Amino acid sequence: MLKQDDPHRCTAARLAKFKLARALYRIRQIPRISLVLNPTASHFLLPSDRNSNTMTRLVAVDCSWEKAQIQFAEPLPGLQRRLPTLLAANPTNYAKRHKLSSAEALAAASYILGFKEYANRILSLFKWGHTFLSLNNELLEAYSRARSNENLLMIESQYF
Repeated sequence: MLKQDDPHRCTAARLAKFKLARALYRIRQIPRISLVLNPTASHFLLPSDRNSNTMTRLVAVDCSWEKAQIQFAEPLPGLQRRLPTLLAANPTNYAKRHKLSSAEALAAASYILGFKEYANRILSLFKWGHTFLSLNNELLEAYSRARSNENLLMIESQYF
């Protein structure tokens, strides 16, 4: 949590408050053995990442979208993965591609990795949470069956 957004709208803070996530305040606190959601990563998050020996934690860097390019230019510890194209349901970026809140990103990653109940628990904290699943249901199901980056790109091209 880099505290770059309005604290009243910070989805990561709400997840930490309800103990669905643990707040970290410095990049160096990210465990080296983790999957880091990074929108600039070269590889997609795939269901097979769940079985990876490096996956013990899932990390989302909570920062302002205006400062994201700068933030993700710095080297981050862990295995870098990006989410495939999804539509935001949060009120700030509704229906915009890739402009997910931290909660949406963690829920999407959890869903793709096969933790669908956990994704639902995350989204249940927000009035718009069910909308995220409604907007992206077919995509999330397809992404959760993808076997490779190429397969995921093919799925994306069918929808976008």
